[in-house]
Parts: sequence; structure tokens; C-alpha cells
Amino acid sequence: MKATVTAHKDYTIAEIDDRVYGAFLEHLGRAIYSGIYEPDHPTADADGMRGDVAELVKALNIPLVRYPGGNFVSAYNWEDGIGPKEDRPTRLDLAWHTSDNNEVGIHEFAKWCETVGTEMMLAVNLGSRGLDAARNFLEYVNHPGGSYWSDLRIKNGQKDPWNVKVWCLGNEMDGPWQVGHKDAEEYAKLANETAKAMRAFDSSLELIVCGSSHADMPTYPEWERIVLEHTYDVVDHVSLHMYFRNPEKNTENFLALNQKLDRYIETIASTIRYVKGKKRSKRDVYISFDEWNVWYHSQQQDRAILQGSTGWPHAPALLEDIYNFEDVLQVGCVINTFIRRSDVVKIACIAQLVNVIAPIMTERGGDAWKQTIYYPYYFASIYGRGTALHLLVNSPGYDSIHDDNVPYLDVSGVHDEENGMLTFFLVNRHANESIDVEIGLQGFTGGTIADHQVMTHSNLEAVNTSKNKEEVAPRKGSGAQVADGKLSASLPPYSYQMIRVKL
Repeated sequence: MKATVTAHKDYTIAEIDDRVYGAFLEHLGRAIYSGIYEPDHPTADADGMRGDVAELVKALNIPLVRYPGGNFVSAYNWEDGIGPKEDRPTRLDLAWHTSDNNEVGIHEFAKWCETVGTEMMLAVNLGSRGLDAARNFLEYVNHPGGSYWSDLRIKNGQKDPWNVKVWCLGNEMDGPWQVGHKDAEEYAKLANETAKAMRAFDSSLELIVCGSSHADMPTYPEWERIVLEHTYDVVDHVSLHMYFRNPEKNTENFLALNQKLDRYIETIASTIRYVKGKKRSKRDVYISFDEWNVWYHSQQQDRAILQGSTGWPHAPALLEDIYNFEDVLQVGCVINTFIRRSDVVKIACIAQLVNVIAPIMTERGGDAWKQTIYYPYYFASIYGRGTALHLLVNSPGYDSIHDDNVPYLDVSGVHDEENGMLTFFLVNRHANESIDVEIGLQGFTGGTIADHQVMTHSNLEAVNTSKNKEEVAPRKGSGAQVADGKLSASLPPYSYQMIRVKL
């Protein structure tokens, strides 16, 4: 099978915001406790944070991490996580039917972010609480001193403010499952007033208003229209979430889900344009896709805890999807979509980072390792920074339940002009046939293969474990070459590849 791609230096989409490679950590399951934080672990630092996990996170060069939720935030009192640990209360978490001893709060999370080299992206509780708690939290986090909440932060050991710029106005408030769920009008008015109050403190903040929890919500996309008509002048992003499932074990349909993702993004982008036009506004609002990942492997095993039959356990194993090789292909396609939509998607957060539907897994007291999906996320985060190219793709396709004529070749291209590099991320969605791909490099001078990474496996169900950490891992590719202004390569069936060209 053959496919052709045209990449032209002048045909670009947008500069990719580095924050598209963000992540998410919620007080859920073992994401925090025995994920990033385990004081008794052999690698733990003085603050109780696991050093082995920190090293795996550092390698990803994550620009920002969303915290503390998620569904958790809608009944969370941020004040529970400050002050001496021995004085902090244990609370019941209604979202995940567990308990939290609050040993990790804003101080611990901020220090961990500093350790791994990332920024905080904080969410405020607009479910069980509202404007007052949000403005107090902001003052505690960002004010230098001389006020009640900032002086309390200093008393608790943090002299300098953290100056967090990105704030989420609640989480999934369109969802009936959410503590404090509201209809669009009710939420929009609260979000608008909260945003106004936060901007009265600091007009340079970036604020994210809740959009649809997924594209099948009955209120989508009317929710976005209503919410944005109330908040357009005071917010910068609207959040979207999507999880990718394959319980039917139909790989063709599973790997076509990013077509649905693309329509979801386009629908909300057009809704943003509609509201902007209606308001005659000069402002631009963008999309923060701050929850996304494959999530379905663990849903049966989670049922007992989520239904409350096990009481209120602290940090149980929840949402611990064990990812396989098939999921590598899916994550590659999803990230390609974000790159191709970099004109409107400015923030995205893989959900989540450790243990809970995550690229990194740990054992209590034991090892940490890379799940299969770690690798496409890593390659994109490290090498997918620069300008997204508008590629002209000609590939055979197939019909799926999500779309017709889904191209077997899924590809994105990034031009890093400063370092003279072109990077292509490619997925072959065909089960049996290789794709011989030829990419025309128009407007680019010269070119040699700088790096070529390939991920394939004979078993779509293959996974990585603590005992076999590299069952699914990248290997050096061969055969790719640049000649006569064209990059050529062969993509084996069901494969992920990254090819970098030094110009």
C-alpha cells in the first residue's frame, strides 16, 4: 500500500503551545498516595516524594500539571491541605467513595512540581463551594504577603507566592454525577462572577471555563454556547474531555475514534467563533483539552469500590488501566489530532500521570515503570514542539462506525525552525499491510535522517509489567531516507513511528 504526503514550509497551522503536552494528577486512587508520594519508599526524598517516579516524570518535560481534580475538586476544601500534617483532617471523598488524609496539599504539590520541572494548573471548587473559596485560594497561592491568606501561607513555610497563572473554574459541571452539578445558566453565572473576582485580583490570569464532559452529553454543544455567552469576556479557554474505549475489541473502530475527536474540537471551535461574532468581540478563546486518555480496561474491577461496598478505603487501586500495544496506536493518533488542531487547542492534559489511567505505574514499596503509552507521549512532548505543518495526505482508507474513509495513515508534522528539524509522527492503522509513504519536503533545504523510532508488536494485547518493563518499547528504525526533496519510509502493519529530519 502506498501513501503520499506533501509538507510545505509555508503551509502551516499554528505554533504549537507547549502546554498541549500537559498532564493531570487528581486525589484519586493511587495517583498521589503511593504514586508520586510514598514516604516509606526507598527512593523517597525528605518530603516523601518518590524519586523513581520523579525521574520518569522529568524525562517527559511536562509543561504543566492540572491539580487537584477532576471530580474530586467539586467537594474539596483546599484549606484541608495546609498547615501541619498531623493537624489535617481526614475527609470522605464523595466522587470516588474513598477517604483522603490530606497529607498532600498545595505546599507538597507545589514543591513536587518544582522538583520535576513543571508548572501548576489549579482547579477551584465550584460544586460544593464557590466564589469566596476560590478568591481565598487564589490569594493564598499568589499574593506576596500582608493579607490574611498570604500571611497564613508564609506562616506555613512558603514565603514567596507560587504565581500560578492557569486556573480551572470547576470540573465537568455539566455532568449529573458531579457534586454540585448545575445547569448551563446556573454554572455560567457562577463561573462569570468567579472569573470577574479572580481577575480583580490579577487581570493576567488564564481562566478555563467548563465545557462538555464528552461529545455524547445530551447538553452538548448547547452547553458551550450558553456558558460562553455569559463568560466570553472573562475567560481564555473552554475545557473539553474525552476518553477512548474499545470494550468490543474492534481495533478498526477504536483507531478511528480520533475522527470523532476532531469533529468534537471543530464543533466547539465553531461555537467559540459563533459567540465571538455574536458579541462583536476581538478576544480569542481557545480549547483546553484537559482530560484525555484511553480508559476502559479497569472499569469492571473498580465497580465494588465505586459502589461503596468496600467502605471508604484510603488510596485504593482505582482506574489502573494496564495499557497494551493497541493503546500506543490510539495515543499516537490522539496526539496527532492535537498537533493538527494546534490553532485552537492550546492546552491538553493526559489523564492521568501516575497509576490512574496513566503512562507511569508503581508498586507500593517497589518498582516504577513506563506503560506502553509512555512512549508516544514522550516522543511528542520532547520532539513535537515548534510549528504544526498543514500536510496534504493521500492515503487509502476504510469505513468505520465513527467515520467513512478513515485514512490508514495518520500523520502530523512539526517544524522546529530554530533547531533546523522536521519531525513526523506516523501511525499505520492497517492490520495486515505495510504502507510505503513518501513525504514531499517542499520549501525545505537538504535533509538527513536524524532519528527514527519504531514501535511494533505481534500482539496487540502485549503490555509492560514490573517484571518485563520493555515488552513494548521503541527501537531504532531503518530504511527511512531523504533524497531529491522527499522523505520515504515503510510503516509495518499496526505501527507507530517518529522520523526526524535534520535540515
